[in-house]
Amino acid sequence: MGLGYLLMIAIALLSFGVQWRFKSKFKQYAELPLLSGLSGKEVAERMLHDNGIYDVKVISVDGQLTDHYNPENKTVNLSGDVYESRSVASAAIAAHECGHAVQHAKAYAWLTFRSAIVPIVQTASTITQWTLMIGIMLLVFSGNPIVLGVGVVALALVTAFSFITLPVEFDASNRALAWLNNNYTVMQTSEEHEEAKDALWWAAMTYVVAALSALATLVYYASFLFNSRRN
Repeated sequence: MGLGYLLMIAIALLSFGVQWRFKSKFKQYAELPLLSGLSGKEVAERMLHDNGIYDVKVISVDGQLTDHYNPENKTVNLSGDVYESRSVASAAIAAHECGHAVQHAKAYAWLTFRSAIVPIVQTASTITQWTLMIGIMLLVFSGNPIVLGVGVVALALVTAFSFITLPVEFDASNRALAWLNNNYTVMQTSEEHEEAKDALWWAAMTYVVAALSALATLVYYASFLFNSRRN
């Protein structure tokens, strides 16, 4: 159990570090005005139209760093700071979210697969909320591993979803950067392109550590089952 605790602590510290670094990078690039003067909304609309997408709306949503693409109602949702801002950070994030819209339009396999299993993962996530702790108590006091086993399987599905998300996020960033690199009317200097690339790289790292955190949690709970069989 000691190794499991150490692994979870190490991943938690790594996650904290990456999140802090991403937020500091976002703040830094949010203060750098885009030479083209385009807002996040305008960048998003340009990228959508350049990819032949006219049925997706760009809207503003509450919160900070709440930007996302919703495939159900075909909307690129940008947080207020990104929607209105005319900074390097807002352009990079807006383009990234439009990358998901392009994936949707082109039926990108990983996005299609991830969207298809969302209902299953949501159910699995709900199951883990009550099976893991109850399962451990039943295992300790009665030796019954069934409930914990169900929780571990459900957690494994949630963990797999975290890793399936990685190619979706990296591909969206790659699509965003490729479009930005070919549109000097949006980003007009090589420095702006490098800054956008750096911002998106740190954003992607938050998904990587989230996946590793999910894996560490899975290993921790699975170790209870493994140790019970050895005993």
